[in-house]
Parts: sequence; structure tokens; C-alpha cells
Amino acid sequence: MSEGVFHALSHIQSLSKMMHTIILNRLLQMVPVMIGISLITFAVISLSPGDPAEITLRATLGTESPPKEAIARLHEEMGLDDPWYISYMKWASRVLHGNLGYSYQTKRSTIEEIAYALPTTFELAFLSIIFSAATAIPLGILAALRQNGPLDHLCRLSSIISLSSPEYFVAIVFMLVGGIYLGIFPVAGTGGIEYFILPALTLSIGLSAVTMRIMRTSMIETLEQDYIRTARAKGLSRRIVIQRHALKNALIPVLIYMGTQFGWLFGGAVIIESMFALPGLGRLLVESVSSMDIMVVQGCILTFAAIIVLINLGVDLAQLYLDPSIRDQGE
Repeated sequence: MSEGVFHALSHIQSLSKMMHTIILNRLLQMVPVMIGISLITFAVISLSPGDPAEITLRATLGTESPPKEAIARLHEEMGLDDPWYISYMKWASRVLHGNLGYSYQTKRSTIEEIAYALPTTFELAFLSIIFSAATAIPLGILAALRQNGPLDHLCRLSSIISLSSPEYFVAIVFMLVGGIYLGIFPVAGTGGIEYFILPALTLSIGLSAVTMRIMRTSMIETLEQDYIRTARAKGLSRRIVIQRHALKNALIPVLIYMGTQFGWLFGGAVIIESMFALPGLGRLLVESVSSMDIMVVQGCILTFAAIIVLINLGVDLAQLYLDPSIRDQGE
């Protein structure tokens, strides 16, 4: 009994040590990623055509010829008169102190703008994951169990069509069918969950196609493992073998893939939120780019990058917990 307890404690300690190592490595990797993204953002804004101060004042004042004195003041305030590296260092110093600046359009802080928009994008991405899992996982399992049958061929064909269809085209189809012809869901605006159905379905199409193929492949490979053959040889029914033995292991690569894609859905929301007029982080970024609202653009891009890095960290920890082979290698 004491040896079993000692082994369990050693296993927990080893697992905890591995998790701490992964967290530390990811946090250290996050630093150069953020620096690189911020530098690229600065370079893109610096090379973009037009004067950001003048464009900002045009949108703010509603005039094509802003006063030169106002342009000069905004130039100084935005740091456009400084060399790009001086401007970058000033901005980085403010970010390290938790100050992302403010919107030149709304006069609200960038953090407030992002905090207002982020829940909408999170809800959209979460619903997209739910729709994808609800359709792709059962279809992938059925396709694997009926390999090379009519359903399998139909699933593979539908996945090819889904991956070949641009998101904006799928969005237009859903708008026409679900919103205009059938009148079931609203096609634009904000409100209850019904406003998220069509954009979430649009965002889930490509994800569902890949998830279904991964689920199918993983289930086929799992059913060919020796422990599955042993379970069948013991006389267990096919349903019990699949539910108790095959499904759990086959789901691991699917869950890991969907976890990594959850972060990238935030990036995909840029187009979808603009088309469906959802006030999320993607639409905020598009509007900020069009009006050259520099502080908000930089804050949105850094937020996207941080979300992706943190979600990948969570996926790594989940994989360590779900996949025994990784834990065994670490030990």
C-alpha cells in the first residue's frame, strides 16, 4: 500500500514539474512573439499610405481639410515626428505599465474598447466550436465505422467542398437562405444568441471539415490497435468496445486540434463580424485600421496574439493530461 501511495505521489510530482516547465517555456516564448508582432505592426502602420494624423482628424471632424495646427498637435501627440524606434520605445514603455493609449475616434481608452468588444468575439468563437464539435465528431465516427461506404464518401466530399468555400461566400449563402428567404435568424446587428447563429455557423464550416477528417482518421487508427482486438476477443460487443475503449483515445487528437483552432477563430472573426455587423474585436480592428486609429489597432493585434499564445498553452497542458504517452516520455 505504501509503495502504491509513493508511486502515485511521484507521478503527481512529475506531472506538476512538467506542467511548470511547459508554462515557463510558453511564457518565455510569449515575450519575443509579442515584440515581433508589435514591431511588424509599427512597420505596417509606418509604411501605410497617407498621414495617420490627418486621416484621424478627417474622421473625427468630418472635414476633408483639417486645420494644419490640429494636424501638427496630433502629430506630436501620436509621436509621428519622432523616429520610428523612439516612437516604438515610448509605446512599449506605456504598454509595460498597462497603458495601451486611447482611441482618437471615441476618446475612450484602448483597454475599454477591447474589453467591450472581446466578449462578443469570445461568444462567437465558442459557439463555432460547439457547432463544429456537434456535427463533425459524430459524422467522423460514423464515417470511420462505415469506412469506404456511401456515408464515408459523402462526408469526404462535403469536407472538400467546405474547405474550398471562402468564408465570405458561405456567409452570403447563410444570409440569403437563413436570414432573407426563410427569415429564421437576423442577418446583422446585436442582441440575443439568435444574432450569433448565422455567423457562428459560417465560422464553423471550415473547422468542421477538418475536424471530421481528423476524427475519422483517428478512429480508424484506434480501431486497429492491439488492445481493441483484445477487447473484441474477450467477447465484448462492438458498441461497448467503441464507447469504453476506442472513443476516448480517438478523441484526443481531435480535442487538441479544436483547442488550437479556438485561438485562430478569433482571427477568422475579423471578416465574419464585419459582414454580420457584430461589435466584436475583429470588427473593432477593421474599423480602427480604416480610420488609422493607431493605438486601438496595436492593442487589438496584441490582444489577438496574447489569446492565441495563452490558448496554445492551455492545449499543451490538456494534451499532457489526456495523453499518457507524453507523460510517460516526461518521466
